[in-house]
Amino acid sequence: MSESLSTLLLAVAVFVGGHFLLSSLTVRRPLIRLVGEGGFRTGYSLFAAAALIWSAMAYSVATAQPVWSGPAWLAWLPLLVMPPALLLVVGGLSVRSVTAVGGEAAAQTTKDPAPGMLRVTRHPMLWGIGLWALSHMAANGDGASLIFFGGFAVLAFGGMAHIDYRRRQTLGGAWGPVALTTSVLPFAAIAAGRTRFDRAAISPARLAVTAVLYGLLLTVHPFLFAASPLPV
Repeated sequence: MSESLSTLLLAVAVFVGGHFLLSSLTVRRPLIRLVGEGGFRTGYSLFAAAALIWSAMAYSVATAQPVWSGPAWLAWLPLLVMPPALLLVVGGLSVRSVTAVGGEAAAQTTKDPAPGMLRVTRHPMLWGIGLWALSHMAANGDGASLIFFGGFAVLAFGGMAHIDYRRRQTLGGAWGPVALTTSVLPFAAIAAGRTRFDRAAISPARLAVTAVLYGLLLTVHPFLFAASPLPV
């Protein structure tokens, strides 16, 4: 492994591992007692931002060593996956979610435990990030992309189980209605008849925001990442 890939692997490991470590109950609780909830969130955010910047910079200079050469249609995968992925992110950010950062209070104060996109999955934002990561891993096929986007995939899909465990421990009985009316796998709770689809999840406003974000990403992608998102 080249030095640039080793640096990238270290940066991604710190980024992903730090998230799981700092958010674990055995670490999080003592730190909150020491610096308070606000201090912990500030420190957590600063760490996450610094580790993300380090990972992105390491990825930008990492040697692109091909791992596989997939069929040509894989180059179109991110373009097809990103609209629903962005809609999941927008839907997750625009509702009060028990599984979001600081969402414990929502279980106590919200009458509907699963509004909007939470009826599709209780982790819409993480699914959006995970789909983004997996589609870019498949489309790129080089070692640096596997490390960088693979780290986000681990963080997204591993984070779902991690968050669910923490909420079960901290919410006790209040977690029951959330677990009953939602699912990790998209549409599983709807298919099982435990909830019904909420059309507010794809409201015109959310669709418009998603479309604007998608267009913006297509426009700035060549400038931010020195690569066109359109297959050539």
